[in-house]
Amino acid sequence: MLLSQILSGIPLAEKCGAEKEISSVELNSKKVVPGALFIALNGKNSDGRKYIPDAVSNGAAAVLYEGECILPPAKDVVYIKAAGDMRENIARAAANFYKPIPNYISAVTGTNGKTSIADFTRQLMKYLGYSSASIGTIGVVSDVEENRETLTTPDSITLHQILRELALKGVDYVSLEASSIGIEQYRLDGLKIKVAGFTNFTQDHLDYHHTMEAYLKAKEQLFSRVVEQGGTAVLNADIPEFEELQSVCRARNIRVMSYGSKGKDLKLLSRVPHAGGQTLSVEIEGRAYTLELPLIGEFQAMNVLCAVGMVMALHGFSGKIIDYIPHIKGAPGRLDLAGRLKNGAAVYVDYAHTPDALENVLKTMRHHTEKNLWVVFGCGGDRDKLKRPIMGKIARELADKIVVTDDNPRTENAAEIRRQIMAECPEAAEIGDRIEAINYAVSRLEAGDMLVIAGKGHENGQKIGNQIIPMNDRDEAIKAISRQQ
Repeated sequence: MLLSQILSGIPLAEKCGAEKEISSVELNSKKVVPGALFIALNGKNSDGRKYIPDAVSNGAAAVLYEGECILPPAKDVVYIKAAGDMRENIARAAANFYKPIPNYISAVTGTNGKTSIADFTRQLMKYLGYSSASIGTIGVVSDVEENRETLTTPDSITLHQILRELALKGVDYVSLEASSIGIEQYRLDGLKIKVAGFTNFTQDHLDYHHTMEAYLKAKEQLFSRVVEQGGTAVLNADIPEFEELQSVCRARNIRVMSYGSKGKDLKLLSRVPHAGGQTLSVEIEGRAYTLELPLIGEFQAMNVLCAVGMVMALHGFSGKIIDYIPHIKGAPGRLDLAGRLKNGAAVYVDYAHTPDALENVLKTMRHHTEKNLWVVFGCGGDRDKLKRPIMGKIARELADKIVVTDDNPRTENAAEIRRQIMAECPEAAEIGDRIEAINYAVSRLEAGDMLVIAGKGHENGQKIGNQIIPMNDRDEAIKAISRQQ
C-alpha cells in the first residue's frame, strides 16, 4: 500500500516527501522489515523515538514520529512528523493499512464480566452459523486457529493484524473486550463497531485512572466516540450509571437496549439456582421464556442476557438463540470447576481480582455451600493499592476460611501486599507461595465445604519481579485434589 494512503486522515506537522510502497506498519522496531512504516510512539513506559535508528537499520522505508527528536541521516527513509494525538494516529494508520477485517464487530466494557460476555457472544454467533472469534483476556479464541494469548485489548497495530488474519481465514464476526485503558488509548478507533455492551462499574485500575470519575469517563468513550453513530448499546439497567450511559448514547443517536431486572428489552424476572446451574424466567421483547442456564451465579445470568442482547442487535432475535442457552459454556477460569474430593467438597477457580468480583463470587458460592466456604486469594503488585484492604474485608465477611497468598506481586514486596490485605482479615492463614496455599486449602476441605481460588483464573504464570513463573491455578488445584484421593 502507498504511504500516502496509510497516512490518509492523519494530521501532519511536516508533510511527507517522496511516495513509498509500504510492506507493513509496526510499533516495535524489532518487527520492522524492509519497506515497513515504523511508528515511534512516545508512550508511558518507553519512548519509541529512541528506537528509530534500529528501525532504520532494519529496513524501514518511512518513520512517523511526534515532537522533537534527533533523526538519523538516511537517504532513502521518509520521515513524517505527526500532529494531534499519536495513539489516535496509530489507530487510523492501522485501520487504513490492515484490510480486510471481519464484517461484524462488537465490543463490551465494564469492570467485570467482559470475558464471559465476549465468549458467550462468540458461541451464540457460531451457533447461528457465523464463523466467529473473540479477543480479550483469555486470548484469541476461534474455530479457525489455535487459541493464542494477547492483551485484554491489544494495541491498535496488533489488534488490526489479528483481525485481518481472522478475516482472511473466513471469520465473519468478532467480539472484543474493551478495557478502559484500551478505550482511552484509542486502540479500538478505526474499527466499525456496530454494537457495544456495558456490564457494571466498580473499583479497579485506579493506579492508572486515579479517580473513579476518570475511570468511568474512560469507559464511556466506547459510546461517546468509538461505536458508530446509529449503532446499538446494550446496557445494564440495574446499575447506578445506567441513566448517564443512556444519555451519552442518545446524544450520538445510538440505540439503547437494556437488560436486567429493570431491563425493558431483556428483563430478568426470576432465577432459581440448582445443582446443575440455574433456571431463569426472562422476558425478551415482551415475550416470556424459561431458560436452563448450566452456569451458577446471578452475574452469569446477567452476562448471558447482555450477550443475547448483543447478538440480537447484530442478527435480530430468533428461537435458535434460546435453544442454545442450555449448551453455553463458561469461559476458562470463570467459576471453573477444577474438581471434587472423595468427600464431595468442590474446588472452583475464578478470575475475580476486584472487590466487586470477589464479593459476587463469594455470595454466589455461599448458596451452594453446605458447611465452610474457603477462599484463596491475593492482590496484584504495581496495581491499585486501595482495593487490598477492601478485598480483605470482603473475604472476612463472606468466607469462613481465608488463605491470603501472592497474586502477581510483580516488582512490589509480596509480604507487604499480603500485610495490606490482612489488615482487614487478620485471622486468615498467610502463605505466600501460591501453589503451597492451594495445597494447604485443598488438604483441609471437609464434606460440604467449597473452595474458591480467586484472582488468576486462566492465567498460566505468576509474575514475580520481571519474571513469569509458570503455574496455573486450575492445574495446581487438580494436582492438589489428586493427592487427597
